[in-house]
Amino acid sequence: MKRIQQVSCFFLFLCFGLQASAQDFSKPLAIRDLLDHVIAFSPKLAADSAAIQISESLLKETNANALPNLKLSYQADLGSNNNVAGPYMAFGLVPSNSRGVRTASNMQASLNNLGIVSLDWEVYNFGAYKAANEVAKASVAAEKSRFAQSGFQLKAIAVDDYLSLMKIQDLLKIQNNNIERNDQINRSISSLARSGIRPGVDTSIAGAELSKSRLNYIELENTYKKIQLDMEAISGINRNLIIADTALLDKLRLLEISLSVKLTDSSSHPLLDFYRKSYQISLEKEALVRKSYNPKINLQAAAWSRGSSIDANDNFNSLSTGLDWQRQNYFVGIGVSYNLFDLKRRQLKLRTQKANSTYNLKALQEERQLLSNSSLQADVELQTAHKRLIEIPKQLQAARSGYRQKLSLYKNGLTDIIELNAALNILYRAETDYVNAKYLYSRALFQKAIATNQIDSLLNSLK
Repeated sequence: MKRIQQVSCFFLFLCFGLQASAQDFSKPLAIRDLLDHVIAFSPKLAADSAAIQISESLLKETNANALPNLKLSYQADLGSNNNVAGPYMAFGLVPSNSRGVRTASNMQASLNNLGIVSLDWEVYNFGAYKAANEVAKASVAAEKSRFAQSGFQLKAIAVDDYLSLMKIQDLLKIQNNNIERNDQINRSISSLARSGIRPGVDTSIAGAELSKSRLNYIELENTYKKIQLDMEAISGINRNLIIADTALLDKLRLLEISLSVKLTDSSSHPLLDFYRKSYQISLEKEALVRKSYNPKINLQAAAWSRGSSIDANDNFNSLSTGLDWQRQNYFVGIGVSYNLFDLKRRQLKLRTQKANSTYNLKALQEERQLLSNSSLQADVELQTAHKRLIEIPKQLQAARSGYRQKLSLYKNGLTDIIELNAALNILYRAETDYVNAKYLYSRALFQKAIATNQIDSLLNSLK
């Protein structure tokens, strides 16, 4: 019979929206499992991973800059061979003619063919190739650091959502208990009012309080579902399966003493490492600017064969004779080139790049200071949270005792509905204060772990 009453009560609460839809708080999702899903699923991390592949491709492309240019070309040309002496400036394509000037104009056509193998290689540029490769390597390292930073930030977001979910779950339970107490008061008052012991207005007041508590539950449930949707978006887990472990606080209180209060080295903290890598890229770009305007040593070589329908005696023979290769030549040369105005260009560009390096260094120092400050604030919050968790149980015990006494006095006609509701509100506030204290303690502990780069150590300790 008792079991039937429990089932009936459950369906009654379901009809009034008093239970979280499709939730089973008895099967919580471990915070470590949530974070593993976030890292594996997150669309943002997938995009950052693709950015790493792009930077690695750019590194290979930069490495290929040192390759020479080796060209094969062939042409067959039909036209006149009529030239005059004198200099000219080349505007676009200017046909080449290697024959001297004739005494008379001759418009007869001739046929020529030319095959060329040419090599153009910037053999040495005083470190510019190496500097470009170092910039590309630093870019790859920065993208990997960005990926680690994004993963770390997503972990922090997921942890915050998880703790908020844990808080709302506890508040839902408290609100459900508050509804049951208001319902109990409402039934008692209705019975007393029908007996003429209590005025009818008490029934109206009790009904209003009951309705208010139900509306509060609806709002909490709405917030709960929104948080679940946010967590589903970053983890890929069905929101109905995302249920926080409300027993997490007891585990955390045992682990706090194992956390270091000192900020870890910047080389190992994901939030700082990205800024450090960005600063390193800027320094490598400074070196590239210095070396990209250095002199350049070029090796050039060519070999070619040529034929013409005009013979050595200046006779215009059959056009078909121009298809035969009649002369072979080769050429090898080393040249050095330097633009004197590059001195000014390098000075201006280096000034800009140094300003960018200063900006990145300042950003690194700012982030380090923020993390240090966050760690100190978390320590202060943890100390306050300890005091709350010690004091609030006393408040909660006194509020429960006061409510029971007021309820007994009211049933015996020794107090009014206003004082009873006041006692009930004091109890409800004490219960919610306790939930908020647990949430603030847990949040401060994770903030400390995030600021000191110990979040993985903390999560591993929770297994």
